Amino acid sequence: MKRAVIIGIGILIFGNIFSALYDVSVKWLSEDVNAATFLLVRQLSAVLMILPFWLREGAPRSNHIKLHLFRAHVGTSGALLLIMGLMSLPLATVSSLFYSAPLMIMLMGCLFLKEKMSGAQSVAGLLGFVGILIILRPSEMNMSGIAVLVGALTFAINQLALKKLPDTESPIVTLMLYNLFSVPIVVVFTIVQGLSGLSWEVLGLAIVSNAFLLAYQWLSVLAYRKAKASEVAIAEYTGLIFCVFFGWLWFDEWLDGLSWIGAGFIVLPSLLLPWIFAGVSQRQVTSRIAQMHNH
Repeated sequence: MKRAVIIGIGILIFGNIFSALYDVSVKWLSEDVNAATFLLVRQLSAVLMILPFWLREGAPRSNHIKLHLFRAHVGTSGALLLIMGLMSLPLATVSSLFYSAPLMIMLMGCLFLKEKMSGAQSVAGLLGFVGILIILRPSEMNMSGIAVLVGALTFAINQLALKKLPDTESPIVTLMLYNLFSVPIVVVFTIVQGLSGLSWEVLGLAIVSNAFLLAYQWLSVLAYRKAKASEVAIAEYTGLIFCVFFGWLWFDEWLDGLSWIGAGFIVLPSLLLPWIFAGVSQRQVTSRIAQMHNH
């Protein structure tokens, strides 16, 4: 495996710790706060938090405003759906559903960015999809679950859109424009849902969640610029482990036996297959799978 890919995967795994902590912060919201209100406070505070860093770099500009507008609108719509899911479903369930995103990233990377998938990535993606179905149990689906899946799709689209930005553009510009351009559409969401539960506690949670989310977004930008989206996206699955752990630690939530089997299908192939098949041709991949099956 190339050094750049290993570094990219490592950065993304570290970033997923902060992503899981962001999910935890949403779970701490009181019941009288709706998703749009929290999202509005979060986006406004995010702009203020990023502003000093943006000014410190000399207030850099971007030549890709349309792309940033696209990412802001798509990403914020997905963020609203994810918050709604976190407010009504267990953390482990939301995380399991949301980790269909790496599969979408790999698939769309092949379809729209013309990236090639190796044999290891194909096998890991297929097994990960099986794991998602085991945890998901389609017969138990509800609107909150569907909202999380749509949120996962918007996340995948946003991550792929990062590949369209030049490496020379500072990550701070990407973060600043994403949060700034998202404010108008969040205002629309708030008008529709109504302003509810606004308090200092909500502001505090928004600042804490922003710190976690901005750390994840920063590391994600760095990771996806290190290598192809299909090569590093598989590391997104490791965030499921962190979410399950935090759900058990703080909310007394735990996966049942069948869900653990599904989690194993998701995480273990993602971690092991790239090394098992490192430097192996696609023809040899099939041979190795057969050998492992015989043993």
